[in-house]
Amino acid sequence: MQLNLKNPLVFFDLETTGINITHDRIVEISFLKVYPNGKEEIKSRRINPEMPIPPQATAIHGITNEDVKDCPTFKQVARSLADQLEGCDLAGFNSSRFDVPMLAEEFLRAGVDFDMSKRKFVDVQIIFHKKEQRTLEAAYAFYCNKQLADAHSAEADTRATYEVLKSQLDRYPDLINDVEALSKEYSSFNNNVDFAGRIIYNDQGVEVFNFGKHKGKPVVEVLAKEPSYYSWMMDGDFPLNTKQVLTQIRLREFKG
Repeated sequence: MQLNLKNPLVFFDLETTGINITHDRIVEISFLKVYPNGKEEIKSRRINPEMPIPPQATAIHGITNEDVKDCPTFKQVARSLADQLEGCDLAGFNSSRFDVPMLAEEFLRAGVDFDMSKRKFVDVQIIFHKKEQRTLEAAYAFYCNKQLADAHSAEADTRATYEVLKSQLDRYPDLINDVEALSKEYSSFNNNVDFAGRIIYNDQGVEVFNFGKHKGKPVVEVLAKEPSYYSWMMDGDFPLNTKQVLTQIRLREFKG
């Protein structure tokens, strides 16, 4: 089934030095841009993470320090990448919990203004888990009747994710062929305010903390009663995106 698109939809996958969004870095990015007319473009690029790639990460994706030593850093390609993604919605497998937060963090570190809030996100893994509870390899076999060769290669995983979404739309009549519906109704488990889910919207649409001693409490209320909590978070080991969102809330209330 061809996707019903209003904007280009970019399926992307990252290979990284690890799974810590704050400290780890991208070593490879692949993206498949699907246009509303069905045209497809796929590109892959390796990135010098400016830090050693741990052996346990190399064991998963096969990328070594030698492989990336002469590659550009993310900061060197960030502006070009942002331009290529301009006007596009994003899709991936486990992207809402890892790839999107990691990509947002890298753009912030590079000082490139890439506004994620303007985009819709489709997470094929969440659709899959809500429907079948499996992994990408199993999803590919289940929906596409194919074996996933070169699993954990960014390009192979990216294309497999694209094929799985098309097959999901064929299989489930209730799955609406519309990026906005797939994003809002199927691709999130909660209403994250920041990508890491440290701040979420509660049932009343109020921003509340989603961790620690203030879990479930409105952010504005906590900052008013305990101003030092803001400084603690800004100095702490939190993603740059979380700090950015917290600052926006604080400034909004101050101006109000």
